Amino acid sequence: MMAMKKIQLVVFDMAGTTVKDNDEVLFCFLEAAKLTGLQANKESCNPMMGWSKKLVFATLWEQQIGKNDASYGEKVNQSFAKFREILEDYYRCKPVLPTEGCLELFSWLKSQGIKIALNTGFYREVTNIILERLGWDLGLNSQFIGENNSIIQASVTPSEIYNQEGRPAPFMIQKAMYRLGITDPQTVIYIGDTPSDLASGKNANCFLSLGVTNGTHTKAQLETYPNDGLLGCLLELQSMIKT
Repeated sequence: MMAMKKIQLVVFDMAGTTVKDNDEVLFCFLEAAKLTGLQANKESCNPMMGWSKKLVFATLWEQQIGKNDASYGEKVNQSFAKFREILEDYYRCKPVLPTEGCLELFSWLKSQGIKIALNTGFYREVTNIILERLGWDLGLNSQFIGENNSIIQASVTPSEIYNQEGRPAPFMIQKAMYRLGITDPQTVIYIGDTPSDLASGKNANCFLSLGVTNGTHTKAQLETYPNDGLLGCLLELQSMIKT
């Protein structure tokens, strides 16, 4: 255990961290790219998987045709629309499961009076599908904020952020803190499975910015980025928190 201020909030990523993802999101992304004429592969896309997904399409189209191309905006929108169609169909029809140790950790955090927030690179509509499939939407109000007895206390997506700016910016973490009345980022832990997750936790000045290595990135892939620890599974977080 490590000495620290009383932790008030743990903010988690979703796909690959709290929601099982065996590269399904990446597959949906690559399928949308293929169907809309965008050149993309796993190696170029995986490091960007924690980003707002529309930003990933915008970045790849800029690399392929340049931002000044007359069709640039239209192509970005077409690729993103196709991705939304494929992704929403996937999450409506396929099994949606929590990751190893996730529910046990949620239960333990609740027993310690520590709030739970989720953020994601997904937009709000698909996030709501996932939350509903898992039953994690129970108790959330119209602002996606829950009570202490809700499974989670906050859900934040790029859709609720000005300019829809997601990670690695700190804004989704900061919005969760604001909505939950938490002012000190040194009482907050962030945990995700991508380089942009780690960066967002650092940018928000969280007490710890941690990575899990059983998601979309391996330990070897994540350890080259600034971090405060890499966990084999979420349950390892429990031993790091002194309450």
